[in-house]
Amino acid sequence: MSRVRITLACWDYDRTRALREGKVSVEGVDLIYLSLPPEETFWRMVRHEEFDASEMSFSTYVTLRARGDERFVAIPVFPSRMFRHSAIYVRAASEIQRPEQLKGKRVGVPEYQMTAAVWVRGLLHHEYGVKTSDVEWFTGGLEEPGRQEKVELQLPAEIRVTPIAPTRTLTEMLEVGELDAVVSARAPSALRRGTVTRLFNNYWEEEERYYRRTGIFPIMHVLVLRRDIYEKHRWVAQTLYHAFEEAKRFAMREMEEVAAVKVMHPWIGAEVERLRAMFGEDWWPYGVESNRRTVEMLIQYLQEQGLIARPLGVEQLFAPETLERAKV
Repeated sequence: MSRVRITLACWDYDRTRALREGKVSVEGVDLIYLSLPPEETFWRMVRHEEFDASEMSFSTYVTLRARGDERFVAIPVFPSRMFRHSAIYVRAASEIQRPEQLKGKRVGVPEYQMTAAVWVRGLLHHEYGVKTSDVEWFTGGLEEPGRQEKVELQLPAEIRVTPIAPTRTLTEMLEVGELDAVVSARAPSALRRGTVTRLFNNYWEEEERYYRRTGIFPIMHVLVLRRDIYEKHRWVAQTLYHAFEEAKRFAMREMEEVAAVKVMHPWIGAEVERLRAMFGEDWWPYGVESNRRTVEMLIQYLQEQGLIARPLGVEQLFAPETLERAKV
């Protein structure tokens, strides 16, 4: 039987590098791995469906599915996860010192529907009492003018979202005081210049406390197949899932070696031990059941923030073949 050729767009993560380098193979598949930054991958996949498979903003995917757009089917592989206390930026001279002070303020975000922003808004609402409708949101490029939403917004009237001028950037507007804060998955360049700082300077401590209290490790990106590829080769969903699992285990084994001798960090071994103590043996879990509560929370936030009209069941989002696994 001839092998299926699959073009995959995914960033160069440590947990996927074994796939990119061919150290882990995908059974029955000739994999072409395109290492592209997430912003480019998402735009090209959502707007033009250029790849057979790709990572995708999880909030974008859920929003599309909730609107009846079934061009893609997800596999419960999550290439990117990140706590987002670190993603809120204010001017260094700002009077805003606490998240509660963002109520009534002007906050910029590259795209309203991007996953990092969804998690931050959920955090502000449920941890600090600042509802999405309490803030005036502005969208546009962080460093480059002209960024647009990948998915057309259909929001309730009480949620105010305004695109900035096509010649402006969020970073520039924050520095000059036209915005009170910016939420961004990437740090603005002004952070290096010292004109901007994080709202949570001790963000890692806040994030650790958040995880210990909630058990939520936010998911940012999910792996998707184009629907036509999936319908033609249903077995590819499970095969890709297994390959990504093996690539992740490969990266974890490498971390063990790094912790022993490979990097110039005297306490890297202690960091690996802390990860295992906090999260367990698999601190980056794939699969539906290991992530059900986190996925349900993202769906809840999307509905609260006006991005989806009704909640979806978790199983609706993923290829049925990946919901359970054969056991010996």
